[in-house]
Amino acid sequence: MTLDRDALFIGGTWAKPATDAVLEVVSPHSEEVVARVPEGSTADIDAAVAAARRAFDEGPWPRMRPAERIEIVQTLSGLYAARLEEMATIISTEMGSPISFSSLAQAPAPWMQIEAFLAIAREFPWEDRRAGSLGGDVVVRHEPVGVVAAIPPWNVPQFTILSKVIPALLTGCTVVVKPAPETPLDAYLLAELLVEAGVPESVVSIVAGGREVGEHLVRHPGVDKVAFTGSTAAGRKIGAICGEQLKRVSLELGGKSAAIILDDADEAAAIEGLKFLGVMNSGQACVAQTRVLVSRERHDAFAEALASAIGAMKVGDPLDPATEIGPMVAQRQQERVEKYIALGQEEGARLLTGGNGRPDGLDTGWYVRPTVFAGVDNRMRIAQEEIFGPVLSVIPYVDVADAVRIANDSEYGLAGTVWTADVEAGLEVARGVRTGTYGVNTYTMDFAAPFGGFKASGLGREFGPEGLAQYTEAKSVYLPLPEM
Repeated sequence: MTLDRDALFIGGTWAKPATDAVLEVVSPHSEEVVARVPEGSTADIDAAVAAARRAFDEGPWPRMRPAERIEIVQTLSGLYAARLEEMATIISTEMGSPISFSSLAQAPAPWMQIEAFLAIAREFPWEDRRAGSLGGDVVVRHEPVGVVAAIPPWNVPQFTILSKVIPALLTGCTVVVKPAPETPLDAYLLAELLVEAGVPESVVSIVAGGREVGEHLVRHPGVDKVAFTGSTAAGRKIGAICGEQLKRVSLELGGKSAAIILDDADEAAAIEGLKFLGVMNSGQACVAQTRVLVSRERHDAFAEALASAIGAMKVGDPLDPATEIGPMVAQRQQERVEKYIALGQEEGARLLTGGNGRPDGLDTGWYVRPTVFAGVDNRMRIAQEEIFGPVLSVIPYVDVADAVRIANDSEYGLAGTVWTADVEAGLEVARGVRTGTYGVNTYTMDFAAPFGGFKASGLGREFGPEGLAQYTEAKSVYLPLPEM
């Protein structure tokens, strides 16, 4: 089966691109081209936004009853569930996520999002009539925000596309999706499912392209809201553009999350948790727990045990079910991670496992050896900057208050965990750490609850009623006082 495409998904139909430019999708494992698709241009973005604008201003989608939109999205959910295995394989092929992770999260989690948003939409207060403070009644309506520009990253492409597209659809918005050039294939499979589900023409367009195309979409006067997931640097630029235009914006950005290991924690359970949370998706995850905070008394023993566990993880072909850590998405990302590994050694951190050099038995692919540093000072760059690879820093702390201080000593505030035998003590730690999401002896995203970050980790929230509301404008309608 070929993964090639010769058309773009514009206005809900497959359309000839404006130019002959092509994106080559390269396997991070074999370094071979696995597919070719059209590269979207600014002209293609203009066509997509024009279609979305017409559909919003004149079409039926925003004017449907919420129940009608819910019915179509429910159909999409069933179709999506039937293609999970195919979706997982495509994502692993295009960006190198281990198939074990793709089958667990990359494909099923987006489908779980759909189901969660459907449940939220059925109970959402689309129109609420309340008593006014001055007498009479006020009707408060939640109306669609308009045309949405959805810009996902390459690391969890479907997860981040649907976190924007599904609430946008349910609220009555129209959408232009600009996938990352590394990961267009899963987005175009989604396009097929949208057509099959009966989403009306022009409601959704999908145009893969690079940064120039993305910036054109963000600046486009026909766009009412931008929903972006990606780096903090890009988020700052997008936020500035939207601020100039008073355009609605939500930003889910980077992280440098800390896992605090209290002295009463079960060491084996914490290490088993960190094998996933620290290097999930080969370390290419914004919520990865890459700073591991351990008391000075336990630091050395815990760091050695963690390094032993991380160093034993299987690195290899992402389509091998036994693989736990796959390649970086691109050579530039491999080089970036390797520079940080070298920097950690220059800064004086103690390398316990990993380091630079190709993993054994892998002659091709953009691989990095899973790496653990001990004795890290939180002021080091490897502790402050988002590396986005399988690199963990073990940092000693003096007491619990010091651990919380270190956790908060970061420009980021996206996620974190605490590991302890006392859940109430863990909850008290959670209250002190300035992050948008947190876990006690675990970490997950519950799609009934808001997800997002404090500080440089972003603006706004995804998931939960809060995430749905991001795609609405609140309108108040004042009704006259009743006649006496």
